[in-house]
Amino acid sequence: MDNMTLKSESELQLMRESGRLLALVFAYLDDKIETGVSTMQINDWAERYIVDELNARPASKGQYGYQYVLNTSVNQVVCHGVPATTQKLKSGDIVNVDITLEKGGFIADSSKMYLIGDVSPLAKRLVDKTYAAMWEGIRVVKPGATLGDVGYAIQQYATRNGYSVVREYCGHGIGREMHEDPQVLHYGEKGKGLELREGMTFTIEPMINQGKAKIKTKRDGWTVVTSDKKLSAQWEHTIAVTANGFEVLTLRDEERI
Repeated sequence: MDNMTLKSESELQLMRESGRLLALVFAYLDDKIETGVSTMQINDWAERYIVDELNARPASKGQYGYQYVLNTSVNQVVCHGVPATTQKLKSGDIVNVDITLEKGGFIADSSKMYLIGDVSPLAKRLVDKTYAAMWEGIRVVKPGATLGDVGYAIQQYATRNGYSVVREYCGHGIGREMHEDPQVLHYGEKGKGLELREGMTFTIEPMINQGKAKIKTKRDGWTVVTSDKKLSAQWEHTIAVTANGFEVLTLRDEERI
């Protein structure tokens, strides 16, 4: 954890602004993501909005050789789905849209599930329970808690509801770089792992599968899918550890209830 940086109040202010802008990107996309839209259209809308309207930078573009501004992971795609003009959303699909944004030198990272048209009750349940699992993890964040506590809370909730947790991918520290220390696993043991301290910033982004946890990567080198072809869902927020708890830096308006 040598590279872990605790953020100062002025740095947190910059991260809040990146997070606020990223929440606006999702608000902009909300009424556009629907049946018949291609995943590349979503990518292009987001890029235009981030660059032209928000005067910010899509942080994923060009990182690790990736040429798009976001990931669109549909149905059995666990993560890192690559947008394509040929991939059009159809009624019944569930899609995760994962976007990063940099402003003022600091990066925010968040993802949201969209239900397209008439989605089956089983698919909707997976999406809702995955969202709840993310919040189970977020709610235990405070100084003195451990990363194991976060992973344990998510894993317990997911398995209690009949789902499995993907282990190969995890949340991560974030700030000036998209991926900083620490790694934030979505499974774990209470009391184990790094102790949380005020000023830490990281993502919590559980990938929850309808079937088994096993995954595989497609030939494009990016797209990760469930091995049993069952559905997978994911939600993600960027979190800061505060003096007495947590702050969700990427909170969207519809979540402020």
